[in-house]
Amino acid sequence: MIKWGFQMLKKKPSRTNYSKIAVVSSLALLLPSSIIVGLFFGYMLDKWLGTSPWMTILFFFLGTASGLISLLRGLNRHKDI
Repeated sequence: MIKWGFQMLKKKPSRTNYSKIAVVSSLALLLPSSIIVGLFFGYMLDKWLGTSPWMTILFFFLGTASGLISLLRGLNRHKDI
C-alpha cells in the first residue's frame, strides 16, 4: 500500500496540448535559427576582416552543425510527447 503511494508521487504530470505545441514549435525553430545566426556572424566577420566568402561559409557549417546537435538533443529530451 505504501509503495503504491510513492509510485503515484514519482509519476510525471501529464502535459497539456498547448505545452506540447510549444515544445514542438521550439524544436522546429532550432535548426533555422542556428543557421541564420551562423550566417550573420560569418557575414559580419567577412565584412570586418575582408575575407570575402570564407567566414560566411565556415560559420554556415558551424551553425548547421550546432543546430543539428541542438535538434537531436531536444528530440531525445522530448521523445515521449
